[in-house]
Order: sequence, then structure tokens, then C-alpha cells
Amino acid sequence: MTKTLVLAEKPSVGRELARVLGCRNNNNGYIEGGKYIVTWALGHLVTLAEPEHYGEQYKQWRLDTLPMLPEKVALKVIPETGKQYQTVKTLLKRNDVSSIIIATDAGREGELVARWILAKAACNKPIKRLWISSQTDKAIKEGFASLKDGKAYDNLYQSAQARAEADWLVGLNVTRALTCKFNAQLSAGRVQTPTLALIVRREHEIKRFVPRPYHTVNVDLGGFFASYRDANNQTFIFDEKEAQDVATRCKNATLTVIEMTTAEKRVPPPPLFDLTELQREANKRYGFSAKETLSIMQRLYEQHKILTYPRTDSRYLTDDIVPTLRERLLSCAVGDYQGLVNTIVREKRPIAKSCVNNAKVSDHHAIIPTEQAVKLGDLSSAEKQIYFLVVERFLACFHADYTYKQIKVRLKSGADNFSAAGKLVVNKGWKAVSDLEEEIEEVEQNLPQIAKGQQFAVKSVQLKPGKTSPPSRYTEASLLAAMENPSKFIEDRKLKEFIGGGLGTPATRADIIEKLFSTFYVEKREKSLIPTSKGMQLIELVPQELREPLLTAKWEQQLEQISHGKAQRQQFIVGIKDYSAALVEQVKESQTVYKHDNITHTPCPDCKKMLLRVQGKRGVMLVCQDRDCGHRQNVSLQSKVRCPNCRKMMEIYGENEARTYVCPCGFREKVEAFHKKHKNSSGASKNEVQRYLKQQQQQEKKQAEPELNAFAAALAKAKEK
Repeated sequence: MTKTLVLAEKPSVGRELARVLGCRNNNNGYIEGGKYIVTWALGHLVTLAEPEHYGEQYKQWRLDTLPMLPEKVALKVIPETGKQYQTVKTLLKRNDVSSIIIATDAGREGELVARWILAKAACNKPIKRLWISSQTDKAIKEGFASLKDGKAYDNLYQSAQARAEADWLVGLNVTRALTCKFNAQLSAGRVQTPTLALIVRREHEIKRFVPRPYHTVNVDLGGFFASYRDANNQTFIFDEKEAQDVATRCKNATLTVIEMTTAEKRVPPPPLFDLTELQREANKRYGFSAKETLSIMQRLYEQHKILTYPRTDSRYLTDDIVPTLRERLLSCAVGDYQGLVNTIVREKRPIAKSCVNNAKVSDHHAIIPTEQAVKLGDLSSAEKQIYFLVVERFLACFHADYTYKQIKVRLKSGADNFSAAGKLVVNKGWKAVSDLEEEIEEVEQNLPQIAKGQQFAVKSVQLKPGKTSPPSRYTEASLLAAMENPSKFIEDRKLKEFIGGGLGTPATRADIIEKLFSTFYVEKREKSLIPTSKGMQLIELVPQELREPLLTAKWEQQLEQISHGKAQRQQFIVGIKDYSAALVEQVKESQTVYKHDNITHTPCPDCKKMLLRVQGKRGVMLVCQDRDCGHRQNVSLQSKVRCPNCRKMMEIYGENEARTYVCPCGFREKVEAFHKKHKNSSGASKNEVQRYLKQQQQQEKKQAEPELNAFAAALAKAKEK
């Protein structure tokens, strides 16, 4: 009897598929049943070969060996996951295995995971594709009942292959060129570099900004306030004497209503979440990084099975999902949302028409709850926060538009003009569920009954000084928005139409931001992202074309065309090779000098060169300036333990027995002594702190490998840079 091999992306998913398919015979790296054998990758098992595979000359990092442009790319087995690859290969070659079902993540990168394994193992057996958007038993059974022909996804594989090759060609060539030219640990990539350029450009705008002092004049009319406006309808008065003259004229003045307009405003429910919008909202509400939100979403999708596929770029549903909405509503009828759900179901409210659009869904629809009932007791605090964000947005779409009357009043006193604005809520609609979209209108006061010609005596005058503000630094939320739609940074109007899908994809933007932290190009201060000297210098060193968002956005558009069979991978790669060669030549010819301006007086214990002090995402580190040395050591780590005096989070300095909690308020105490003294009040147990420190050490250990070698490791994970 022949069997079908099911290839999942992760062991956890593989075990769930095996359970639903009735496979119960557990083996090392796979689970077998009567009809199916389920196995899995461990992320990626196969990746692109390193440069040295193409010649001995590439073992050394030298400018004269660049550019590296292999005629045909080669695949290699990742050593760390080689054992599982051999297990999968053996299963693929088994005589009783007649066909393959690809059950990796239903997206571009998931397709690449499976196809590279099949290509490396030289497996040519028939392929079917499992394409599902949730991991519930029902979705899995329905997916296996309607498998797709694997050939239908050949173009998607070609697109994924093109993306991986392009990142290899541009990333490794430019990284080697920069590193060799400037003898510093520098790296660049087609998405990473223009994203960093956005942050650097904003920092330059802030530094060049010169604030202008101004005044505003507001008057209290006994029940509401009005603001003075000049001949240009502006409230800012930049001449102080003029502002004082206006304030003087307003004292004891009487204002007459010369115009009043009332307009009814309707605001439909906000669109459902895609990954980028969810990451933005989670960052604004809870301070979660994009990476944290994605990690939480993966657990809610794979482990708890209560939310649909997270790595989607769509905020809409398709028609075929609409009949399933009642079940999904009932699944999230818990806690504060039970009454809302019951009302929606009882009244048979339809979802807003604006949320359903087949044309705006490509691979996966928006993130919504599944039919699986939620067990709140199984969720962590962070998981509940993300889950309820999705539920709120989902339930809001079953409510009416938010409607209100906007009232605008113009008043006059002599030659001076004033204005007041207010609103009257007609129907709170979806805002009864969620206030996620507070930016829909300016904050406005409630106005009394007002009629044209009515007069109001000024009760008091407020002359308020201020200064114009520079643009705000990016937060992760606003950076994600800029990456999603960077068209405003392209000056040529004709080129704006080519911006396509923005910088990167929803699935990769979190990794790009994390890369900026781990390479010390960006620091985080509270929520603000600030470029380091290293990051700012890098943008001056890399070729101009690589800094601009247009190029990589056009690449994403071409990759999308390849995935739909409208363009050829080979033609795309020819252009990438030419571009990579041109970038290398620009770096070679550069006359710019790179300068370390964070050098300490602490010598490296290995090579004796002075160490660099860098601010990592989780603390301060000392890093050797010599890329061939790669020594790194921690100075301080941000803890999750609060100071007993001021309640701020403390940092940990020192190592082993010398570890000490230090707070900006001046509090200092050894870690061991602190937890003995504050055993029941510190907010974290000794074991919790130990686990936290271990996690930090593991994280820093990962970062401690020389960045130049880590770049190849990053590509091995096939994450888009």
C-alpha cells in the first residue's frame, strides 16, 4: 500500500496534522499512519550556499574578489538541522511514498522551505499543496479535502527563489565591499538599508529644525471657547507684539456670530487587521515590538488555534468566509464581549460591506478569530491583549457607522476673526466597541445652542506662548507605517505609482527592525527609534540607490509579478547581478572615511584594541572594533524588576556574584541580596529573574558572533533583508 508524505514547516504543526490525519506511530522526526506519513522542517533545512562554495578565492574577504556573481546558485543543507534533513530525505525516497503534500506555511517563504528541500533531495514525485488560513481541526480537514495541484504554486516558488537570490547577491556583495573598504563591521541589504535611511533622514530633519516662537489667543465666551485667526486663517501669531495687541483688544469685547455650519459626518468601521496594522496598534497600545507581536500571533495561530494566519497583507475577507462568521462570533463570546456577540447574533447583523472584497485578498484574508472556542485560562497576559485587539476590530465591523454632527462657528469683533468648533454625537456605532481610531477627528468641545447674529461677551482672554515642533522620531508603529507606504519619500510624482507593496512584506518587516537593533544601527529610547553614529555613517557610505525606498519597492512589485506568472525569474536576476556589480564599484571608488566615535579606553582582552561602547536593544555592550576579532561583552542588561523606591525598571551591572541592580534614582543593591530582602514584594521571584537573565545571556550570545559571519546565518534562515 502506498502512502503520502506530508511535509510541515514546524514540529508543532506537524504533530497537529498527524493527530487530525490519524497518524499515531511516533518516530524520530516523523509520525506515521496507515495512509499518511507526517514529517517537518525545523524552519529551513536547506539554504543558499556560502560564497566559498563557488571558489577558494572567496574564503578571504577581499575587495579584489568582488563582485561575486555565480552563474548558477547552489543549495546546501544547514548543518544545525542536517539530521532532520536526512530524515526527510529518507522518507522522500521511500518506495512506498508515492506523492508529497506540501503543508508548510501558506505563503512565499513557506513555499521556499518545502521546494528547496525537494530540490536538494532531487525528489520528483507528484506534489499537492495544503493551503489553509487557520489551524483548527475543521480547517485542516477541509484543507485536505480540497488539496491543490502543486504546479499551481510553481510561480510562487519562482518568486521566493528570486527574492532569496537577490538578497544573496546584493546583501553579501555590498556587505563584503563595505566591510573590506572601511575595515568595520558594516552590512547592507535591499530592505534594511532604505529602512535605516528613513530613520536617519528623520534625524537630520530634527537636527536641522529651528523652532519658531509663537502665541495663540483664546477667549472664554461663557460656555465655550473661541480662537483668534489672522487674515490667513492661522491661529499661530509669530509676532509677540501683535499677539499682545490682539489680547488687549479682546478684553471686554463682544463677539458676534457671523456664520454657522452644521455637517453630518459618517465614519465606517475601521478595516480588519493585517499583520502590519496589528503590529502598529500593539506597539501604540502596549509597547510591543513588531517582533513580539508576530511571535504572539504565531502562538495564537498555531498553538491556541484561535486566530487565523498572521502573515497576511490583506485587511479584507472574501465572500466564501461570510457564511462562517456566525461560528467565529460565537467562539469569541467571552468576558466583556459576550453581550456584544449575543446582540450581533440575535439581531443577525451582517458584517460591514466595506470589509468584504475578493479583489483585495491575494494569498490570505484579514486576521480574524477562528471557529475554535477560546480558553482564556490558557492564554498569557500578552496573548490576551493581542487576541482581544483582533476581537475588538472584528466585532466593530458588525456595527453601524459612527455618526456625528460637526458644528463650525465663525465670530467677529471689529476686524478680528474668531472660530469655534464642536460636535454632537448622533450614533456612536462601532465606537461603542472600540476606540482604536481616535484620530478620525480633532478633539472638539460641546457647543451650546447658537444662532447667527447672536452675541457673546468675552469673560477672559488666554494669551498662550508656544514653539513650533520638529517632526517626531519614529516609533516602531510609525516606522511600520512608513515601510508599508513609503511613497511620500519619493519626489518624482511619476515614479510614485511604482512603489508597489512598500519596503519588505508584512512577514519580514519585524525582522528588518530587529536587524537594525542587533547591528547597532538604531537605539530605542522609550518608544523612539534613534540612529546611532554607526547607522548615520553607514547611510553616507552606501551607494545612493540603495538608500532609496523606490528601488526595493519596485523589486517587490516585480517579485509579485513573478508569483503571478507575469514576469520571469531569470530576467529579474540578470538585472540584480548588474545592479550588484555597480554597487560594488561605487563602494570601491568611495573617498568617504568611516570613524568610530564611541571608542572607550578599555582594551579588548583578545586583541588589545580599544573596545567600542554600543547601546543594544536590551542593554549596553562593549564590542571590539576589529571585525576579525569579534569580541563582545555585556556592561548592563535591562531587567524586568522594579526599583523599590521609584518603581522604575532597573538595570543589572556586573556578572556572576557581582551582579547589581542599579536605578537612575540612585538605588543600588546586589541581585542576590535584593531578592532575599524583597522576596515577596519585588514583583519577580528569584527563579523568574534567573530565567530572565538566562534568556538575556542567550540572546546576547547570539548577537556576540561576528556580524560578518552572522549575515550568512541570517540568509540561511531565508529571512528577507
